[in-house]
Amino acid sequence: MATLTSISVFFRLVRNPEARRKFDTAMDQFFTKIASRSASWMGHPLAFVVATLSVVVWAATGPLLRYSDTWQLIINTATTVLTFLAVFLIQNSQNRDGAAMQAKLDELIRAIDKARGDFVGIEHLTDAQICAIRDALERDMKDADGKDATTRPTVERLLARY
Repeated sequence: MATLTSISVFFRLVRNPEARRKFDTAMDQFFTKIASRSASWMGHPLAFVVATLSVVVWAATGPLLRYSDTWQLIINTATTVLTFLAVFLIQNSQNRDGAAMQAKLDELIRAIDKARGDFVGIEHLTDAQICAIRDALERDMKDADGKDATTRPTVERLLARY
């Protein structure tokens, strides 16, 4: 009976754009909250300690379980599932960070009088188009009066430090 209810809710969402929009918004907010908290927790030093201790406990139980197939399957399954889920969480965090950075850069371009507004949205271009723009900007800097002469020694000194 629960399956029929789930299917009926699904078909209502598909047919009703307003219900689907509300559902999508709620899911986005829910997933963002979960992904943010999980990414924050996974990046914490305590998470590394817990993971390391888990592996140590697993390894210590090897002799007790006679290094059986089940013993090996436990760590293989756990690490595979956690890695699989972590990929999605990391990608979500990177997508949000990238989008936020682009919005901030677009706002700077919009706010600075001499900035060229044509650069807003170039993140949607292909890699080849972005490389062509970068190469053109680098050529412009080399051709600019005095700009290259003042920046190049500074950059070279900075790189020489490392």
